[in-house]
Parts: sequence; structure tokens; C-alpha cells
Amino acid sequence: MTAPNPKAELLRYLQEGRDALLWKLEGLPDYDIRRPLTPTGTNLLGLVKHLAGVEFGYFGDTFGRPFFTEDPPAWWYTRDTEPNADMWATADESREDIAELYRQAWSHADATISSLDLGATGHVPWWPEERREVTLHHVLVRVIADTQRHAGHADILRELLDGSAGEARGGNSLPPEDQAWWDAHHIRLEKVARTFGGN
Repeated sequence: MTAPNPKAELLRYLQEGRDALLWKLEGLPDYDIRRPLTPTGTNLLGLVKHLAGVEFGYFGDTFGRPFFTEDPPAWWYTRDTEPNADMWATADESREDIAELYRQAWSHADATISSLDLGATGHVPWWPEERREVTLHHVLVRVIADTQRHAGHADILRELLDGSAGEARGGNSLPPEDQAWWDAHHIRLEKVARTFGGN
């Protein structure tokens, strides 16, 4: 058994979440990847755009390696922008634009992760002064948690749109049952829920 490489392990979990987010866009029309599916407007393409910003900020600005050095996008945190501007794609931002932006964020983040020790310190500019100082290890754990959380959101949104479910292309952690089994399972759960006062 080889000795574990903590940085490689963390990066593997981050990449799994990244890949899941882009996979959830595949095969859907532009309308479906942009449409707000919750009362707060959560949408698939917006999740990808948001996570691109998360990686640019935490692995760029935090460690003195900003990606946007001259003309940041209108939705960037250093701009005077509307709330939630990073959580949806404008009509001028295509699926390809956002996916490519996310891949650029990966590349920029991976270069930071590769060049620094896990104990290297940085400063999160948008956090309160008293807790701005962080380590690369702290930031990696935080971004993994954020990415996986949003990958879960994307999984639910995609299932609502076309029934596709699972954590990865070509395989998932769901029981390998047919549609009839899932329909019966859904009915059984609904019956149990109704015993607690549902209509």
C-alpha cells in the first residue's frame, strides 16, 4: 500500500464534483439549463457559473494569483453588481462560454494547488478581517464542500427535468432497478408521508 498523498486526494474529490456539474448540462436544451427551477431561481448553468467564480476567487485572489487582472466580468465580486449576479447566465453568455470559463477556473486553481503546500496561507478578501487568513488546506476543503453541495443541487434539478439521476456519467450509486420498481417505490414513500397529515 502506497502512502496517501493528501493534496492528490483532495483534488480528486474536487474534480469529481467539477465533472458532475458539467455532465448535468449534457443533452439538455438551452432553455432547460437556464430555467429557474426553485423559487430562488436555482438553475443548472448558473450553478456552473457560480462555481467558476468560487474557484477563481478562492484559488486566485485569496493566494495573490488573481485571474481577472484588468477587466473582471460584470458579475465579479469586486464590481458593484446586483445580488446573485453569478448564479445565472445572461443571454450573452452561452453554455460553451460558461463551461469554458469553468474549465479555465479549474486550470487556474490546479496551478495554485500544485504550486503551494497545504499549509500555505492566503487571505480571503471578501471575508471579515478577523478571519480572512486561511490555509490552502482550509480553502480546498471549503471549495470541495461547496462544489459537492452544488453538484447535489444539479443532480436534483436534472432529475426533475428529464429523470436522469446519479452522481457520474456511466454509473451511479442508485439501485439498478427498472422504472416500475421506482414508480412503486415513489408510491410507497408517498403513502408513508400521507400518514403524517398529507392530503
